[in-house]
Formats: sequence, structure tokens, C-alpha cells
Amino acid sequence: MTLERLAATIAARKGADPETSWTAKLLAKGPEKCAEKFGEEAVEAIIEAVKGDRARLTSEAADVLYHLLVMLAARDVTLADVLAELDRREGTSGLAEKAGR
Repeated sequence: MTLERLAATIAARKGADPETSWTAKLLAKGPEKCAEKFGEEAVEAIIEAVKGDRARLTSEAADVLYHLLVMLAARDVTLADVLAELDRREGTSGLAEKAGR
């Protein structure tokens, strides 16, 4: 799966030289900067969704997924952790899940 390969690449870059890897550079700046960058990308995706530009939304959505995985890696949360949480929620009404929080 593409997301699993991307998550593995991001994990492998955690200790890489920030001068040779954009991912390593982001991670070296710390979790707060990774979260900030994720937020910026999410806003850009929202703007494209409102505009209705399908191609730009697709591109921004890819950026959001990448930066989400970087942000998770910065806090040692794996894609497997997130997928397990989604599995746990499967079959539960969104309304019931929200009420249980």
C-alpha cells in the first residue's frame, strides 16, 4: 500500500541528514513545526476543496497525507497505530463514537 511505503520511508528518514532530506529537515525542526506544516497543508486543501479545482485538491490532499505521516512520526505514532484505531471504530456509528468520548 502506498501509504505504508510512505510511512516506512518517513520512519527511515528520522535519523537522516537534514541537509539531504526534506523529511529529515522537517523532523529535525521538532513535532511543533511538523504540526504547523500539517496545518498549513490542511488549509491549502480546504481552499482547493472550496474552489472546486479537482486537480489542485488532489495534489493538496497528497501533501496533507504526507505531512500527517511526518507529524505522526515526530511523535512516534505509526500508521499502524492509526489504522488499528480505525479498525477499532469500524462498525460503530460516528454519532455513538463521538458520544463515547
